[in-house]
Parts: sequence; structure tokens; C-alpha cells
Amino acid sequence: MQQYKRVFGHIDKNGDGKISPPELQICFGKIGGELSLEEAEMAAALLDSDGDGLLSMDDLVKVVESANEEETINDLKMAYKLYEETEGSGCITPKSLRRMLSKLGESRSVDDCKMMIAKFDVNGDGVLSFDEFREMMI
Repeated sequence: MQQYKRVFGHIDKNGDGKISPPELQICFGKIGGELSLEEAEMAAALLDSDGDGLLSMDDLVKVVESANEEETINDLKMAYKLYEETEGSGCITPKSLRRMLSKLGESRSVDDCKMMIAKFDVNGDGVLSFDEFREMMI
């Protein structure tokens, strides 16, 4: 939370506890982006939770955390594809899990992999969907 407060303090130039569209525009400029005042006003309106057209500390935290969550989901999707069955079934099978673990230097039998999958196989179909994989990893 201290990091958020520091970042918020740097953006909130006038120290009023809110980030205005002009302050948001300046912030984007400092990190190498371009944002017109109109775009900054639209962004503030979209992200603002209390309707005053300004961003509070809570608004900033929500934006950053949702971006982190999206990045985490994208990372999990990439990892899932590594484990996924090569025939494009869209799931992790005991054989595909065994193959990937072998590539990672961990030798497991297909039966071991079946047991590993069973722990997180919510619907009992013997394979892991992306949602089941995500629950396992989070």
C-alpha cells in the first residue's frame, strides 16, 4: 500500500488527494505516452468510482490491481498451452502432463499424472480445463 501512496503522491501534483485529468495527462507524458486532455478526461470518467471526474487512491489501486490480474491470466494461458494436449483438445491430459513434466526433468508415470489431475479435476472428466488449471495455480 505504501508503494501505491508514493505513486499517487507523485501523480497528485497539487496534493488535493485526487488525480485530475491534467495530472493524468502529465503522468502519461512522463512515462513516454501521449494522452490528450480529452482522452485523460474520458479515462478519468471511466475509472472514477464516485462520479466527480477525479481519481481517488482507491481508483488507482483498482486500476493497477485489475491490470495485474489480467497479466496473471495471460501468463497462465501461456503456461496452460505448454501443458495442453498437442492434438488440440483444449485440455491437459495425463499424457500431456507427463510429457511436460518430463521436459522439466521430473519423471512421472501416467498414473501419477492421473492422480495429480484428479486433485483439481472439478467435473471429474479426467482432464484439466483452463479454469481448473487456473484454480490449481492461484
